[in-house]
Amino acid sequence: MTKYVGALDQGTTSTRFMIFDHAGAVVAIDQKEHEQIYPKPGWVEHDANEIWTRSQEVIAGALAKAGITAADLAAVGITNQRETTLVWNKKTGQPVFNAIVWQDTRTDLLVNEFAKDGGQDRFRAKVGLPLATYFSGPKVRWILDNVPGAREKAAAGDLVFGNMDTWCIWNLTGGVNGGVHVTDVTNASRTMLMNLETLDWDDEILGIMGVPKSMLPEIKASSEVYGTCVGDLAGVPVAGDLGDQQAALFGQTCFSPGEAKNTYGTGCFMLMNTGEKVVPSKNGLLTTLGYKIGDQPAVYALEGSIAITGALVQWLRDNLGMIEKSTDVEALAATVEDNGGVYFVPAFSGLFAPYWKNDARGVIAGLTRYVTKGHIGRAVLEATAWQTREVLDAMNADSGVPLTALKVDGGMVFNNLLMQFQADVLGVPVIRPVVAETTALGAAYAAGLAVGYWAEIEDLRENWARDAEWAPEMDADLREKEYAQWKKAVTRTFAWVD
Repeated sequence: MTKYVGALDQGTTSTRFMIFDHAGAVVAIDQKEHEQIYPKPGWVEHDANEIWTRSQEVIAGALAKAGITAADLAAVGITNQRETTLVWNKKTGQPVFNAIVWQDTRTDLLVNEFAKDGGQDRFRAKVGLPLATYFSGPKVRWILDNVPGAREKAAAGDLVFGNMDTWCIWNLTGGVNGGVHVTDVTNASRTMLMNLETLDWDDEILGIMGVPKSMLPEIKASSEVYGTCVGDLAGVPVAGDLGDQQAALFGQTCFSPGEAKNTYGTGCFMLMNTGEKVVPSKNGLLTTLGYKIGDQPAVYALEGSIAITGALVQWLRDNLGMIEKSTDVEALAATVEDNGGVYFVPAFSGLFAPYWKNDARGVIAGLTRYVTKGHIGRAVLEATAWQTREVLDAMNADSGVPLTALKVDGGMVFNNLLMQFQADVLGVPVIRPVVAETTALGAAYAAGLAVGYWAEIEDLRENWARDAEWAPEMDADLREKEYAQWKKAVTRTFAWVD
């Protein structure tokens, strides 16, 4: 048997390549950041060529650290920042514009235009999503409308679209020399262009949004062989593709309806497996694809998407200079006993779940002369936990199944102060697995399943192991009093942008 499986994890601020063994343990990792481009307030872009360069560098770096070659890999999976939208010329391989990042709000006017007929939920019955700047479809339309010559080139069949999974797979498999133009059901479900029931592009919505079908990748399962790599991974099948949050659901082995995970990264994303059933949300959540393994029926999920969590800690570091490293926020917050009455609602690019208000902007509420930077640091951490509580409330209401424990992963789960506060405000245990890099692990699992490296999902369940658990300690009355204050602060962010 080939020894290992690889995963390319293309994230919002960095790209990494990870190598795992059969037990799901990390063998090697290499990671590099890429530039965040902010041309205007609310606009966020990436240089897709830089991302592909970094991807190649981390693949080579991880192979070198592990002391192996491509021949030692059974398969490679891809996971990616979702909704980040790229249009490129398939003849030249060059993007026509920077990648427009999921956080970007430039499509607000387009979204409002689409909502004039049928409101924010105009397409929700088909796609499970509200009309919001978050999703890919309107971003494609913006590029076609605003990049000179783009619409004409698209009409001629020269331009193609993809989220970053599609871009990476296309380049991995040869780019202009025979690269495969595909995506999987999870990424396709984040475009507003795919019908949840048929798992195919919806012609009616494409017509309304003005996106030519010829630009779109072929929709595949999350676990199947798409093509074969060239370059440093020459000969290795590309066999897994999941949007980052679905990959984390997969990596956390949430394979049964009612199982849920929360990933703490740039943003926070909670997903609950709802089985083979599409569960429409009545409480501000998204209905999305969880995963699809080969020819098996698709598995759906409810999702609560929070835009700014870890990014708020970065903001404290980079914009205010209050801390030197992101990890310093825990020590800063620990200098005080509580938040001192301060609540920080980071609606930097609007509010995502469960509110979906593009016109909201960030607020620090409750400031007095008593407040120190320690209180602000604590409020920054608490913002993550309170936003997660709001999503959990919505998830419990939609699913009808109260969550009894939350599996967590991502960079912030090593912040013990945050994890304890998270358990306190949820009122349920919070559990961290031994392998916290569950996003990359999920992509590796999907790829390995497709080529028989793992025989079935039960093999993956056996790999999952508990590392740490936090039980709630906060008095219930205090929890609800604090939550009410948080909710009050949230209302202060509404309708800030005219």
